[in-house]
Amino acid sequence: MLYSRGVFINRCFDELNLSAATLVGQIHREYAEAGAQILETNTYGANRARLSGFGLSEKLEAINTAGVALARNAAQGGAFVAGAMGPLGLHIEPLGPTSFAEARAIFREQAEALLAAGVDLLVLETFTDLNELREAVFAAREAAGPEVVIVAQVAVDDFGQLPGGAEAGTFTREIDAWPVDVIGLNCSVGPKTTLEAIEQMAHFTAKPLSAMPNAGIPTRVEGRNIYLCSPEYMAQYSRRLLLAGVKLIGGCCGTTPEHIKQIISETRSLQPQQDRTSAARASVAPPNAAVDQPQAKQQALAPVPVAKKSQLGAKLAAGKFVAFVEILPPRGIDASHEIEGARLCAANGIDCINVPDGPRASARLSAQATCQLIQQQAGIEAVNHFCCRDRNILGIQSELLATHVASVRNLICITGDPPRMGIYPDATAVFDVDSIGLVNIVHNLNCGLDIGGNPMGSQTALLIGVGANPGASNLDAEIHRFELKVEAGAEYAVTQPVFDLDLLEVFLQRIARVKIPVICGIWPLTSYRNAEFLVNELRVPVPEPYMRRMRLADTAERARQEGIAIAQEMVSRVRPMVAGVQLSAPFGRYQLAVEVAQAIGPR
Repeated sequence: MLYSRGVFINRCFDELNLSAATLVGQIHREYAEAGAQILETNTYGANRARLSGFGLSEKLEAINTAGVALARNAAQGGAFVAGAMGPLGLHIEPLGPTSFAEARAIFREQAEALLAAGVDLLVLETFTDLNELREAVFAAREAAGPEVVIVAQVAVDDFGQLPGGAEAGTFTREIDAWPVDVIGLNCSVGPKTTLEAIEQMAHFTAKPLSAMPNAGIPTRVEGRNIYLCSPEYMAQYSRRLLLAGVKLIGGCCGTTPEHIKQIISETRSLQPQQDRTSAARASVAPPNAAVDQPQAKQQALAPVPVAKKSQLGAKLAAGKFVAFVEILPPRGIDASHEIEGARLCAANGIDCINVPDGPRASARLSAQATCQLIQQQAGIEAVNHFCCRDRNILGIQSELLATHVASVRNLICITGDPPRMGIYPDATAVFDVDSIGLVNIVHNLNCGLDIGGNPMGSQTALLIGVGANPGASNLDAEIHRFELKVEAGAEYAVTQPVFDLDLLEVFLQRIARVKIPVICGIWPLTSYRNAEFLVNELRVPVPEPYMRRMRLADTAERARQEGIAIAQEMVSRVRPMVAGVQLSAPFGRYQLAVEVAQAIGPR
């Protein structure tokens, strides 16, 4: 909300309690007028560790005190005021130099300031490290005594887990043992994933649950990150959250007063559930720097023909219809599940396994290593996603050379999701180049030229793929970037998942002059909730007839079969239009992709 009112992202937002009090107060009043029963103070980062980065640590007490006063004034006695406390923004032991004792002291200092200013409760939110949350909880309880309500909320990933892999049952049991009154989730993910995690958490605590999801996942529109979950969609999920046992509900990033108003309207008819019995215990990215393509010198080598770069290259050059299956790298070092999935695909005629690189800004085994394991142990060629987020141009060149040497010859060049979209929002993003610049680099390496345009005396033979989104909100901009990728050297493209094939046809018509093979992304739906998630949180258009079919599937098995049937129909329809399909395997269910592939028929 502050950013939307013109406050630059590099400002200390907590300090605005002093320098822009009228603006902060006005936003508070808008939420109060929408019907919010709790107003959180604008103090999420008002701890000494974060304020010191702005040279404001000496104003800690003043900032927190003003934050409480502004929220209290806006509440006008009609809402409680919650003191918001977030993580320190630094690593504590064992990952960093800050000790547990030092962390607890920093948290206690802020808690004492908020309590002295008169908050009604404390909300500890967006924590991803249980060690850090534990210190915050005990610091807050030591400062508040036994009577003040403390809410402890963590931020999970798309799988309902913390970054270290702790599942809902694990972290809920641990937090349940601490002196907190409410346990919950906020930020990071949208309503669908929040609901699924809450449903798991409810089995491991009898304490009240809270849920404050983001208004979906931020989408890049006209150079800005926009949260596109509608108020109506958030409201529908709020009702489901309440029915799942949530007692404290709201929204995090992207949640406007209109969202709150709709949530209240939707849930007003629900009576609070009875307490569970003891049985219940069982997102402005850094700008992309363009890299000018070095002028090819006379010593440049002729690129290896597409047909000779890889088996995939040979099939595309021959006009054969190809099929990919996407397999995510494992979270640890055990890739046995992924390798077995690749073997299943190979045995059923799939041509390649497509391996994402740190999808949704998550930390996993490297895509290149996963590709090597799949090729060596499953006997099927792999396609390596290669993103710009984590590497500067020196690292990019080194890893591309290593990719060739490792015999992983198929690439998809992508810019990559910014870290704030993932569970490590403070991770440093590089983005020396975007996907267009990356294609330029790969093309030059294929010509025997380094990043400076100097001859290397040898060359790579990497098949250059790029991404495309036929359902982009700004199709003109998408087409323009696609044409630049092809101009830079792209040799084939893979689209985002497509459900509305009319959009695909329009996209293909507009790029017809480009003349590179296009592989269409197909995602078998697994449930109506899954379809809602795609439409409302990932902004993937799904036609209403498909939504209706998934809505009418009244059991999990029927929903699975209906999702497969829809995907098979799409495969049959797109076959005459594209060079192949990339089949997603939702939640690692590779058999789904194999069943969808049966619609391809003889090749």
